[in-house]
Amino acid sequence: MSITQQHLLDTYRALTLGEPAPRAPGTYDRQAARELSDEQRSRAGRHGLRNALARWRRRPT
Repeated sequence: MSITQQHLLDTYRALTLGEPAPRAPGTYDRQAARELSDEQRSRAGRHGLRNALARWRRRPT
């Protein structure tokens, strides 16, 4: 069964039971990818700052 078929079946079941329809597959894919990218960038920035401070502390005076 494909994703589309499963979504249609779930939508039909929800309508017959009077429940809200499920979200379509892939609805939040872009948002999830953006959040993952932001998190990776944030981690890289923190480590970059930490490494720069460590190099600054180790430099000869």
